[in-house]
Formats: sequence, C-alpha cells, structure tokens
Amino acid sequence: MNIALVGNQNCGKTTLFNQLTGSKQHIGNFPGVTVEQKSGYLLGNKDVTVVDLPGIYSLTPYSIEEIVTRDYIFNRKPDCIINIIDATNLERNLYLTIQLLEMEIPFVMALNMMDEVRLNGTSIDVKKLSEELGVPVVPISASKNEGVSELAEVALGRAKVKNSAYHDLCDGAVHKAVHSLAHLLEENAEKCGFPPKYTAIKVIENDKSIIDKLKLDERQLDIIGHIVEDMEIACDTDREAAIVDMRYDYIEALCAKVVLKKGQNVNQEKSMKLDRILTHKIWAIPIFLCVMLAVFFMSFSLVGKWLSDLLTLGIDWLTGVVDGALTSAGISEWLHSLLIDGVFNGVGSVLSFVPTIMVLFFLLSILEDSGYMARVAFVMDKLLRKIGLSGKSFVPMLIGFGCSVPGILAARTVSSERDRKMTVLLVPFMSCSAKLPIYSLITMAFFPRYQALVMLGVYVLSMVVGVLYGLLLKVTVFKGNPVPFVMELPNYRWPSLKTLLRNSWEKGKSFIRKAFTVIFVATLVIWFLQSVDTSFNFTSDSSVSILAEIGRFLSPVFAPLGLGDWRLTTSIITGLTAKEAVVSTLAVLFGVASESLSAVLSTAFSPLQGFCFLAFVVLYMPCVAAVAAVRKELGSGWKAVLAMFSQTVVAYLVTLIIYNVGTLFV
Repeated sequence: MNIALVGNQNCGKTTLFNQLTGSKQHIGNFPGVTVEQKSGYLLGNKDVTVVDLPGIYSLTPYSIEEIVTRDYIFNRKPDCIINIIDATNLERNLYLTIQLLEMEIPFVMALNMMDEVRLNGTSIDVKKLSEELGVPVVPISASKNEGVSELAEVALGRAKVKNSAYHDLCDGAVHKAVHSLAHLLEENAEKCGFPPKYTAIKVIENDKSIIDKLKLDERQLDIIGHIVEDMEIACDTDREAAIVDMRYDYIEALCAKVVLKKGQNVNQEKSMKLDRILTHKIWAIPIFLCVMLAVFFMSFSLVGKWLSDLLTLGIDWLTGVVDGALTSAGISEWLHSLLIDGVFNGVGSVLSFVPTIMVLFFLLSILEDSGYMARVAFVMDKLLRKIGLSGKSFVPMLIGFGCSVPGILAARTVSSERDRKMTVLLVPFMSCSAKLPIYSLITMAFFPRYQALVMLGVYVLSMVVGVLYGLLLKVTVFKGNPVPFVMELPNYRWPSLKTLLRNSWEKGKSFIRKAFTVIFVATLVIWFLQSVDTSFNFTSDSSVSILAEIGRFLSPVFAPLGLGDWRLTTSIITGLTAKEAVVSTLAVLFGVASESLSAVLSTAFSPLQGFCFLAFVVLYMPCVAAVAAVRKELGSGWKAVLAMFSQTVVAYLVTLIIYNVGTLFV
C-alpha cells in the first residue's frame, strides 16, 4: 500500500512524515526543504509505504516541485493521499485541496496546527468541513504528535476506496463549459487514465501537458475553442482566471460555513511586528551579520570550544593509554606508527571538532526552524537579483553551508533552467560544514583572540567571491534575467527541542561516519605515503617520504600564495577526498596529537600564511562527492571539470591578492 503526503510548502509535511514513519528527515521552517520525494514505512506496518512529496501550492505544473508531485500522482497512482492543511491558513491551503478533489483520487485531509488555531481563538467545524468536501478530515498537531495515529487509521481505511466521485464546485457558465467538455473528451480522457471532468478543467486552463497527451483531432479542437470562448464572454474574463475564480468562490463560501469563530492570529501579529525590524531595508543585513557573529562566537569561542577541549582531553588520554600499551607489548615500529600517528592522531584530530560542529548546527537549526532563515532569503532576493538570480536560489545556497551535495541537488527547486545551472555553480562557493575543523584549527593557531570575527570574515569572503563570480557568469555564460520570486514567509515559531537535538545529532553522526570511513582510509593512505621513501623502505623521517616528494613537486605552484610548504600543499590535495582530511593530514605530517597541532602550526607559519591557507581552502573546488553532484546536475562531465577548474583558479587569484596585499603591511 502506498500513501502520499501532499500539501503546501511549510505546512508541516515533513514533520508529519517523521511522525508516521519514525524517519529522521530534515525539518525546516522555510519553503523548499523537501527537494525530492522521500519514502519510509509506516510505523508498525512494513506493508505500507509513506511518500513525502515536495511542497506545492498548485497542481498546475509550472515549477519542478509541481511536476514531480503531479507526475507521481498520475504515474504511481498512490492508494491514498494525505492532504496536509495549515489550519491557520485554511483559505489559502484549500486551493490545492480543490484540485485534488477534481482529480477524483481517494484522499484524507489532515488539518494540521490545530493547537495554534485554538490559541488564536479560532473555531473550525471539522465535521461540517468533511461533509461539504465529501472526504474524511482529521484534526492533528504533527509537531506534538496529536491525532497522528488516528490519521493513519483513517488513511488506511480510505486507501481501500479505489476512486472518489467528482464534487461539483461551480455553477453558471464555468459549470456548463466543464460538463460540455467532459462529454466531448470522455473517450480521450479514459485512454490517458484521466477523469473526464478533471480533463475538461485542465483543457479550459490550457494545460499543454494534458492537452498534448489527449491527442485531440481538428473537430474537437474547434469545438473546444467555441465552448471556451462562450465561457469567457459569459464570465467576462479569460479562461485561466475563470477557473481560478471558480475555485476561490467555492473556497470563500466553504470557509464562511465551517469557520465558526475567527480570532486574531496571534503568531501572525507577532511575526509582523518582528518583520518590521528583521526585514528592514537598511538594518536587515547588518542584523543578520550580527546574528551569525553571535552564532560563531557561541560555537567556536564559548560553548563549542569548551566541549571540544573536553573531548580532546579524552582522545589524548586514550591515545596515551594505547601508546603505552603498544610500547609495553613491543609492537613493531611501523605498526606502532600506523596506530598512533595514523589512526589516533589523524582521525582523532578530526573527531575533536565534533562538539563544535554539533553546537553550530544546533544554533543554525534554531534560526532555521524559527522561520528567520526564510526572512533572510526574502532580504537576499534584492542582492541576488544583481547577480542574475532570484531569492529562490538562496535556499540551495543556504543548504550548501551544511553540505555542498544536498545544496547542489536542492537547486532543482529553481524553476528556470538558467537560474538552476547558475545556482549549481555558485553553491560550492558557500562554506560547507566539512571545512569547519580547518577553520577551527587555523583560527585557534593564529587568531585565538578573534576566532569568531575571523570565522565571520571567512564566511563573508566566500559569499563576496561567490557574488563576484555570479556577476561574471551573468555577463558571460548566463546572460538574461532571473525568474520572478514568490515566497511564503512562515510565522515565527518556537523550535522543538526534540527536533533541534535530532538535527544536531544527525549532522554529528554524519560527520563521525565520514571520520571512520573516507577520512580513515585517507589517513591510512597519507600515513603510508609519509612513512615510506621512494624505494618503499620504512622511514621515520617524513621529509624523504613519497608524500614529501609529491608535495615538493606541487609546492612551487602554491609558493606565490605563501603556501609553498610541502605539508600544506599535500593537505590541500588530500582535501579533495573530504575537506576534514586536511586536518588529519596535517596531524599525520607534523606527527602530533590534536591538542598540539595548533601550537605547532603557529610556530611553523605566520598569521598571514594561516589566513591565506583559510582563504584558499574556503574557495577552491569541493570534494569529489560534490563534483559528482555538479556533473549530475549539469549533465556533462567536461562541464563539471571546467566548473571546478574555474573555481580553483578563482581561489588561487583571490589568495594571491590577499598574500601580496598582506605582505605590504606585515
């Protein structure tokens, strides 16, 4: 059995999906979180699959989300649809519901956020709403898991109904046109598997995708033209507006019957007051920068650092215990070096940053789940338009700050092909979380008193360079204007502590998994190349190793950037496997534990070199997984390679400028 979740963006779909399946999909209080359909088994019933479809406002396929959702409904034919409604915005959400009714597919309405409805003093007659629509309506609060089990039971019962009768929503000229066309197109519609009256409505709307599938002859097209023309004259409007008016007239009349008491939307009023400040045309961006500075201060100079220091002490204690045990056992020198210098110093140096990263993502989740990030996207629209993008591109770019791969894939929500490809190329410039251990290490080594400020500077640098690169793309490869931007600003809400902790843990777990897979393998390879010379003899002098020879061969390329040391060069190269590998590589090459690495670096290099290293790392090409995602989205291997080469050249030129300007003052 297959149950699909369909609803507007930000109506609580993913939250409900997690409650129904026990899944841990990411939840965010801004539109566009669900990029592709996600599926999971219904809790306690492995025979039922629940699919979370992208959030949409209409089934008319203009955007990629609407195409994905409608194609899934028609091609996969789910046994039942759960239509999630934001009960605090009943009138707007019902527009999608009406279109589901027209499709004659069995569905259940989940009236979500009923706790907020009660708080606002509003009263909805659920029984009356169900009778008027002819579908079951279940009041729920997905975030509090209220009514979810009842909803699942109703959906399972509804899934046994193979079809649903069309519910007449209109009268007058539109009603006459729909019925006339339904009779005319009945045979064509049945061949395509479409309900006749739904087909008639889509033809009136001039839906090209449906009309093309119907394979209409000249006689039918001529009759359709006359029927639609008569309707437009009678309604005194165009064909598409006539259908929209028909739906909203029905919705308005329905809401008048079922909304018994309409109170003030408390959350909406509070949100409007906050938005006067947080979306102010002058103060919005400075406020955002201050908020991010506070986040970085908490993560890297206060809470996160304290927790990371505690974990570092634990790792160092364990390293000392294992080191002593290996020495006492008389383990061979090469195996001793592999375990201590390779595994413990390499992987341990990365793991020590897990608390910092989890604190950072906990704080970012608060901003995201509260609804603030949606405001940032709104504010950024004006800036992004200057580089040829709309505010819709901000969501993939924002996700890119977590990881470039889902950020690149999230660009699919951008409807324009031009804007989508530009977004794919700009997302890798956003500083992903995998680089956080590098930032933390370098700022701790060279800028201990100004860690938060330098961190903010690094993020601003990545965004500024991304903007300049976007301007270059706008006047060269991607000439033209961005698509119009429409975005819902959700009400501010208190984030759920359970959700915040779950999101932070998921990020931390992903980081730990990578530390014991990709980074572990990379560390072993680095240790091997650093521990044998060109004759493959074991050596304790890393300066004569194979890795040193590779680094020396490449270091002249990086020397103009102040990064001519072969160990820095080598760490940059290994960072292509996973950015976290940069830290483990340095730990292995310098032969020190995680707590000593920053002290060693501070004596080996100057602060200017440290900042140049940061600048290059934040800007050069992403890891191989992100490159693969770029190749997938651009549909071409050579285009992906060219894009990554271009990004690395940009990183080189920017770092070159920073180093040469810096030497004038230092």
